[in-house]
Amino acid sequence: VQLQASGGGLVQPGGSLRLSCAASGLVFGLYTMGWYRQAPGKERELVADIPSGGSTNYADSVQGRFTISRDSAKNMVYLQMNSLKPEDTAVYYCNADRGSGIARRSFWGQGTEVTVSS
Repeated sequence: VQLQASGGGLVQPGGSLRLSCAASGLVFGLYTMGWYRQAPGKERELVADIPSGGSTNYADSVQGRFTISRDSAKNMVYLQMNSLKPEDTAVYYCNADRGSGIARRSFWGQGTEVTVSS
């Protein structure tokens, strides 16, 4: 399984970025796809996730500013980030997750860095 994240960079406060994640080696439709982030000195946290055919889920801190979407034809997941704030600065990771307990399967991409600064 490979998850290739891209689209990070340096952006000014109030700006926008679109992150992309290309998934391969898995049955895309079986997985909940998510974006997590980890800021320096902090634990990794869920930003947003989207199951196949289900409703999206967002962290309170990004609700209304970020939008997660997936394209099953292309095995892609996206994170549109608007009205970015300095506190959004972090490494963003793509995640694919399914199952629970001993049957759980969870895969991570390499991360893409987002810096929000003037």
